[in-house]
Amino acid sequence: MIYPQNFEQKIGFDQIRQLLKDKCLSTLGEERVTDMNFSEQYEEVEEKLNQVTEFVRIIQEEDGFPDQFFFDVRPSLKRVRIEGMYLDEQELFDLRRSLETIRDIVRFLHRNEDEEENDTPYPSLKRLAGDIAVFPQLIGKIDGILNKYGKIKDNASTELARIRRELASTMGNISRSLNSILRNAQSEGYVDKDVAPTMRDGRLVIPVAPGLKRKIKGIVHDESASGKTVFIEPAEVVEANNRIRELEGDERREIIRILTEFSNVLRPSIPEILQSYEFLAEIDFIRAKSYFAIQTNSLKPAVENEQLLDWTMAVHPLLQLSLAKHGKKVVPLDIELNQKQRILIISGPNAGGKSVCLKTVGLLQYMLQCGMLIPLHERSHTGIFSSIFIDIGDEQSIEDDLSTYSSHLTNMKIMMKSCNKRSLILIDEFGGGTEPQIGGAIAEAVLKRFNQKRTFGVITTHYQNLKHFAEDHEGVVNGAMLYDRHLMQALFQLQIGNPGSSFAVEIARKIGLPEDVIADASEIVGSEYINADKYLQDIVRDKRYWEGKRQTIRQREKHMEETIARYQTEMEELQKSRKEIIRQAKEEAERMLQESNARIENTIRTIKEAQAEKEKTRQARQELTDFRTSLDALASKEHEEKIARKMEKLKEKQERKKNKKNEPKAAASSPSSAPKIVPIAVGDNVKIKGQTSVGQVMEINGKNATVAFGSIKTTVKTDRLERTNNAPKTEGIAKSTFVSSQTHDQMYEKKLSFKQDIDVRGMRGDEALQAVTYFIDDAILVGMNRVRILHGTGTGILRTLIRQYLATVPGVNHYADEHVQFGGAGITVVDLD
Repeated sequence: MIYPQNFEQKIGFDQIRQLLKDKCLSTLGEERVTDMNFSEQYEEVEEKLNQVTEFVRIIQEEDGFPDQFFFDVRPSLKRVRIEGMYLDEQELFDLRRSLETIRDIVRFLHRNEDEEENDTPYPSLKRLAGDIAVFPQLIGKIDGILNKYGKIKDNASTELARIRRELASTMGNISRSLNSILRNAQSEGYVDKDVAPTMRDGRLVIPVAPGLKRKIKGIVHDESASGKTVFIEPAEVVEANNRIRELEGDERREIIRILTEFSNVLRPSIPEILQSYEFLAEIDFIRAKSYFAIQTNSLKPAVENEQLLDWTMAVHPLLQLSLAKHGKKVVPLDIELNQKQRILIISGPNAGGKSVCLKTVGLLQYMLQCGMLIPLHERSHTGIFSSIFIDIGDEQSIEDDLSTYSSHLTNMKIMMKSCNKRSLILIDEFGGGTEPQIGGAIAEAVLKRFNQKRTFGVITTHYQNLKHFAEDHEGVVNGAMLYDRHLMQALFQLQIGNPGSSFAVEIARKIGLPEDVIADASEIVGSEYINADKYLQDIVRDKRYWEGKRQTIRQREKHMEETIARYQTEMEELQKSRKEIIRQAKEEAERMLQESNARIENTIRTIKEAQAEKEKTRQARQELTDFRTSLDALASKEHEEKIARKMEKLKEKQERKKNKKNEPKAAASSPSSAPKIVPIAVGDNVKIKGQTSVGQVMEINGKNATVAFGSIKTTVKTDRLERTNNAPKTEGIAKSTFVSSQTHDQMYEKKLSFKQDIDVRGMRGDEALQAVTYFIDDAILVGMNRVRILHGTGTGILRTLIRQYLATVPGVNHYADEHVQFGGAGITVVDLD
């Protein structure tokens, strides 16, 4: 039950309806918005909320939901139920597109049919789709009649095809005849050179000046508005134009016959089709609610099948949208009603937000039970009420001879009669409109009845006796709208637990009421009342202070917990990184050993092929075994150093995070304690940081140094070098096998990321040749056996240029067209040495 009749207008839900209608795609959804109503059934409300929640996910996560064609063709379908009626071209086109949309939506929601219902991504919407019929045969028949632009196809019937062929032929003959007549007239000077045949009343005619109209034999059909041109149908084409009229009539009759025939086929399926359109209407309605939910940051709270309000950061959606236009934000509302505190008495200053709080509760609860998501925090809980009553605003009635107070009493009478433990009552300015003493007494008596019936409610008041009643009776609790005494402005925050002050004296003083008037008023009401109000303000102020302190402590504790959790995560990541580094090092060592084994076997095979003596073979094998042992030691040493370096970097990163606050001090003290750096000079023995190979500096140019590592010279930045006391190694075998681990890493990464295909279609010749040059060089470098170049067929220029280049590359063994099944002449396959 909802009371009174203008309940929706009082809480602003009529505006919500209009906003929803604006988001609908068709009248299908708009009708659903109009019919939307309050439900007290928990299962129904839960299902509606789940449907909207799932559709919000579809909007935010899916790209392919079919919502492009929502047409309401129900009136047309109901019309053609009468024998002899038919759908016209546009109606048939709308039917086809909307049936396709219904089919695609059902398919979308029935994806993964083999899954259990609980495993499907949108179970509530899938249940809604249920056994909704789709009509692929009807869609196919319409496709046989209409083209993709919604016009009747030439081949919709053999007769229509014949008519249109004859029509086109006749039109062509007329056009040729008219052009011939027009050329003769232009050569004779009867008609201007730039004149062309035109259409008047469906007939092809020639524009002629009025003075020369007798020069061309025919029928004058029309003249221009200025009278300077007349339109003549030459006698030679009159009969042909008449034939066109006849053929056009035949065409219309044949089209009507085709549409009537289809409507006869359609008629038995109309009831099922109408049912499918009800499903489309429901989808349009759910879609509108979902977009409104996204606009207002709404969600589905935890809904329980009992009477409950436990809201955190609840927001009035209309107020939110209104303030957002001016760049402002709504102050959120925290409110709790349960079995122990069912009725909330809100007091506080005027214009402090009491009525907004009341309307927010009424609007959000009503929206929820109409199946709409509401704007509050996700940890909120809410229940289901069987009825909602509201008494807000002035309800004077001249016709019914009701004063403001009389109308309030009438509402109280109906509420007391109809409310129960599953009801929610919302009363603004309880007991107002009459003499305060008796008004307060009657309000207290009514409140007592509400509490006895265990009704839930939110009531605003200024009466002190109602505040005392809340303190003394279980089930009723006080609440205050906070007010800043120093700034003299409302904070629009609700605080449950203490009554609020009306701040009458402070507001009167702020407005500028004379001080003697304020003093007289204080004397009249008595010092006890003034002091009580002052003490109440002090209590509220102190509570706000300690509440702020508690909130600060909570935030710090939360920050500490997050910091500890972050450090634990980083330690775990550090351990994982260490294991990963060791694993990669082992893999790389294994790869190096495999390469060494291959080299050893190669050497042995060479010795055998040369038919060497057994003793020499044994010596060669021994030398290679020694080489393998030394290589193993080198690889092991290099990778252990690599692991140590990476672990050191991770530890340094961790230390920097821990000592972040001390960095300024460290930075300030570092210059005085740092040792003096001596620059690297020519002749120094150096090694690259992180490497073990020692070289000698041959030359220095600015920040770059030329270093000789055995027989290899390389240019390195000086800041990457460090001095060493070791002398460069000169053993031949070390020179011939030296490859830095950094080079190994780069080659390994390049080989992993190398793709064996390149596409140069659309490039200019020089661009394509440059791209292919780099590509072939990389392929040879990483040891690829075969690559493919996609150049397309086209004029064959790219193919010729690329193959001319390939013929000059020493590493290319062979090139040819790809197999015809995989691209043929459009792709060149290149075999490399």
